[in-house]
Amino acid sequence: MDLAFPHVCLWTLLAFVLTWTVFYVNNRRKKVALLPDAATEVRRDGDADVIIVGAGVGGSALAYALAKDGRRVHVIERDMREPVRMMGEFMQPGGRLLLSKLGLEDCLEGIDEQIATGLAVYKDGQKALVSFPEDNDFPYEPTGRAFYNGRFVQRLRQKASSLPTVQLEEGTVKSLIEEKGVIKGVTYKNSAGEETTAFAPLTVVCDGCYSNLRRSVNDNNAEVISYQVGYVSKNCQLEDPEKLKLIMSKPSFTMLYQISSTDVRCVMEIFPGNIPSISNGEMAVYLKNTMAPQVPPELRKIFLKGIDEGAQIKAMPTKRMEATLSEKQGVIVLGDAFNMRHPAIASGMMVVLSDILILRRLLQPLRNLSDANKISEVIKSFYVIRKPMSATVNTLGNAFSQVLIASTDEAKEAMRQGCFDYLSSGGFRTSGMMALLGGMNPRPLSLIFHLCGITLSSIGQLLSPFPSPLGIWHSLRLFGLSMKMLVPHLKAEGVSQMLSPAYAAAYRKSYMTATAL
Repeated sequence: MDLAFPHVCLWTLLAFVLTWTVFYVNNRRKKVALLPDAATEVRRDGDADVIIVGAGVGGSALAYALAKDGRRVHVIERDMREPVRMMGEFMQPGGRLLLSKLGLEDCLEGIDEQIATGLAVYKDGQKALVSFPEDNDFPYEPTGRAFYNGRFVQRLRQKASSLPTVQLEEGTVKSLIEEKGVIKGVTYKNSAGEETTAFAPLTVVCDGCYSNLRRSVNDNNAEVISYQVGYVSKNCQLEDPEKLKLIMSKPSFTMLYQISSTDVRCVMEIFPGNIPSISNGEMAVYLKNTMAPQVPPELRKIFLKGIDEGAQIKAMPTKRMEATLSEKQGVIVLGDAFNMRHPAIASGMMVVLSDILILRRLLQPLRNLSDANKISEVIKSFYVIRKPMSATVNTLGNAFSQVLIASTDEAKEAMRQGCFDYLSSGGFRTSGMMALLGGMNPRPLSLIFHLCGITLSSIGQLLSPFPSPLGIWHSLRLFGLSMKMLVPHLKAEGVSQMLSPAYAAAYRKSYMTATAL
């Protein structure tokens, strides 16, 4: 059976998905201005204009961007040593474009970063090589970069602290200072152990997925959906190191990628309730006996090398958290403290860089930030303008991660195989999906189109070589599963905001008109 269904079927299904989703979504949204009016107040001397809690990727990049616009920025970071993290090791092509628009592209240079041109996808003995597309609409080199996260963060901190209006200080923020619903600053313990305070008209909470301030600003809670277990195999190099290796293993995916010229990151997903102990050696045994046999032979030696050499194995929770708007004034939350999605598509840094570009542009008309009401309007505008991009990435990450989960259910496995076939089929299907995964085309309609295309491809597998009653039954179940996978995420993100032409235009203006600082 020909798996390339007529385009009319795909567009009919797309129209059905949109109609059904919008029907179940509450579209009564408060209207907000896309851009604030310029403020006329004169800023107060002595204090900073902005306090940023956290000097990771988001905090450091924001400090640099705001300081280049003439703001006085006080950054408070708990630990100024080079971070040792397992996450945040890959920058998609779209993220590199955003980094360049912030004038920070050189922070990805000189850290033994590795070029990535696409994926090598493995499933049941099959292999597909797919690349980020050469797209005339994408105004940057279509390649990603893999690296040690800590080296990148240190370069960002150095770049931010090189500006005279940035004060980068080591300290632990204990609480926010609030007066009548307005955040005025923070209480923190400095490096000398002294408890002190800092004040600014705008406080940005950007202290990561373990934020201890989020609960005092927002009421959203992070959901732990799985764990990423990983380690580094040292003194080795993958064949074709410019391709990230994605293995459709069990219970979920396994990845290998070059993070320096000599080191390879090995990481896999394991679900709660089935996590062997790392401390007593059970995890190492599990990786050797259960996971290693599923790794293709050409990658297995490198996969085992780190385990055999006693590499430190880490387990990090995979969290999902919707973005919510705080009712408090004078404060905004960014990064993983604000919004998290499944890391399967490695887009967390790209989203926070996009958010920084939007926030910076909205703040630029304000000569100072002392008017809490105007800052609130900025934050409301920021929240909706970010939706077309952030909601696309969030939905893609959560849907793609569900497709990668292995199952004995015939309908679910058909979707998994359909995803592999769609990615490896070539043409507009491969280029379209890789543009989405690489953040080169963060458009909601493109996402829905390609997810519907994967669904149809999967149904084609079930009905091949000819329809049968059982095949039709599984096809209906698969369609239901795909809608269950897609619609709740679209609903949670806000369909009206995702698909609003006004918000899409405002996002494109922030995205395309930004110039390097």
